[in-house]
Amino acid sequence: MADVSKTAFITGGSKGIGYGIAEVLIKEGIKVAITSRSQESADAAAAALNAIKPDFALGLEADVRDFASQQKAVDTVLEKWGRIDYVIANAGVGHFASIQELTPELWHETIDINLTGVFYTAKTTLGALKSSEGYFITIASLAGTNFFEKGSAYNASKFGLVGFTQAVMLDLRSEGIKVTTIMPGSVATYFNNHEPNDKDAWKIQPEDIGQLVSDLIHMPARTLPSKIEIRPTRPGGK
Repeated sequence: MADVSKTAFITGGSKGIGYGIAEVLIKEGIKVAITSRSQESADAAAAALNAIKPDFALGLEADVRDFASQQKAVDTVLEKWGRIDYVIANAGVGHFASIQELTPELWHETIDINLTGVFYTAKTTLGALKSSEGYFITIASLAGTNFFEKGSAYNASKFGLVGFTQAVMLDLRSEGIKVTTIMPGSVATYFNNHEPNDKDAWKIQPEDIGQLVSDLIHMPARTLPSKIEIRPTRPGGK
């Protein structure tokens, strides 16, 4: 009998939110392909995931800023597993500086990864999602509606991502594809060179976002939560 396991494609899945999502999904029997700009990082994360459920994880080197790189990763998943049911566009970066100090290089990297990279992810997986009538999920941020000082590049990328995802949701409903954007607040991850520690216990944990993704994909087919805000229960660990 052919293997018809559901599969997920997660960008930026070697650590943080992406890895937390992969870990939850793989425990549910869903195969996961994770991408990273480093093959070494992708392989290490895939090895840890395969320790949970052997041969259920695939690590791929891919850069969301490079359409051809993203297409190659998607093609590899389809060649190996024959389908993609869930796409989680998670890869992201944060550069925070006043407009006076923000360089064109940092601006472009932020927009290219956080916004254009999601567009590339959508375009390269669309055919597979049509075939599976799957689910496309973007990881945005509360910064997609709440602006803050020194956040011009990040705010622009996340405001854009929220708008992009909601428009794509309307585009694809008639194709049988669900689309949702998740907008987390403070999450205990390595984002912006942060090293998670015990003081982060009050924050959302990566596996919490994984549980949310699981809840979404198990919603009744007739129901679509298109935009979800999620934040720590108590701000600042109070």
